[in-house]
Amino acid sequence: MALRPDEFYDHALAAADGERRLPLARMTGWDVSPFEPEGLRVAPLRPPVLPEPPRHGEDPANCGSCRDRDEGIWFNDSWRLTRIPGVGVPLVLMLHPREHHDMADLPDALAAELGVLSTHIVRHVQALPHISRAHVYRIGDGGAHLHIWFFARPEGQSQLYGSWMPVWDDLLPEYPSDVAEADAAIVAAALVASLGGRRSAAGESPRD
Repeated sequence: MALRPDEFYDHALAAADGERRLPLARMTGWDVSPFEPEGLRVAPLRPPVLPEPPRHGEDPANCGSCRDRDEGIWFNDSWRLTRIPGVGVPLVLMLHPREHHDMADLPDALAAELGVLSTHIVRHVQALPHISRAHVYRIGDGGAHLHIWFFARPEGQSQLYGSWMPVWDDLLPEYPSDVAEADAAIVAAALVASLGGRRSAAGESPRD
């Protein structure tokens, strides 16, 4: 059984200093880290807050993803794909079920579709010129409606390897939107060719 919230907090504090600051992570010493360790400080560890605040869209009636179920660059009956604007890497896409589901309550049939669809999206993103890898993320702390992130890593940028890439994305200047739109359209067309569905030139999702 996992530690209770108070037990987890006490366990973590045992490794912290008098200001409740943990030591720097090993990740800050990686050569792909966007930060130099000298001068960095870990924020003080805050005590647990219970109950946790509700996520956006816990109530389907107030869910933005449900409201925008017909917006995106590609659709089929069950899923939609959107392009996230204002990012620093070449392309960030987000996959949403059109009905209100999170990962834990996704019906098995949709879960099977998610696996196949994610594979096709990765394949088509990585087929774009000057893109080496497509990173796939599911977090779910901010929104109750399932949303899967796909980040395109630019070719040759070895500092953007691995789990630091979303941080680098936040630090980089905004990528040219016309280039990203054109590449997103290529991915959408490739999905139509490989899996069916339909594409649309309209529909971008705000970052959440």
